[in-house]
Amino acid sequence: MRPLLAFATSACLSLFAHEAAAQVPAPARLLAAQSEIAFQVKQSGVPIDGKFRKFDAQLVLDPKAPQTGSVTLSIDTASATVGFAESDAELPRPLWFDAAKFPQAIFRSTAMQGAGAGRLQVTGKLAIKGTTQDVVVPVAIAQSGALSSATGEFVVKRLEFKVGDKEWADVSLVANDVKVRFKLVFSGLGPL
Repeated sequence: MRPLLAFATSACLSLFAHEAAAQVPAPARLLAAQSEIAFQVKQSGVPIDGKFRKFDAQLVLDPKAPQTGSVTLSIDTASATVGFAESDAELPRPLWFDAAKFPQAIFRSTAMQGAGAGRLQVTGKLAIKGTTQDVVVPVAIAQSGALSSATGEFVVKRLEFKVGDKEWADVSLVANDVKVRFKLVFSGLGPL
C-alpha cells in the first residue's frame, strides 16, 4: 500500500509543478534591429541627440498579472553616438562612460505595476559607471500583429553617475538632465 501512496503523492507533486511551470510566461524576444534607445542632452543650451547602437533586453511579462513581470536591460556603453566623430571618440573615455572599465549600463526592474490600459510603471535600479540609482520608468505597450512595442521616456542626472566628470561637470556647458527615450520591440508578448 505504501508504494501506491508514494506513487500518488509523486504524481500529484509532478502535476502541481507542471501547472506552476505552465503559468510562468516565456521570455519575450527583443528585436534589436527594430528597437532604439536614444538620449538628449543640452550643450551650451543646444539640444544634442544621441543613441546607443548595441543593447539587449530580457522581458518576462504576464499581461494578466504585470506585477509578476521583470525586465533587465543591458546597454553597451562604448556604442554611444551623437553623430560627431570627435564627440563619439570621447564618449567611451574615462571622463564620460569609461567603457573599458564599465562596459555596460544595466537596468534591472524591482517592481512592475499596471497603470491603466497598455501602461506600466516600472521601478528598478539603473547602474552606470559603477553607481546605482533608483529610477521609475513609465512604459506604454502597444500591440501590432505578433509584435509588441514598449515605449517610454525618463530623465537621469548625469552627474549622479559621474558621466561627464571633472571639467565636464560644469552644467552651464553640458546640462545635468539627460532625457532617455526608448522603443523596444518584442515578439512573444501578448497585449496588456
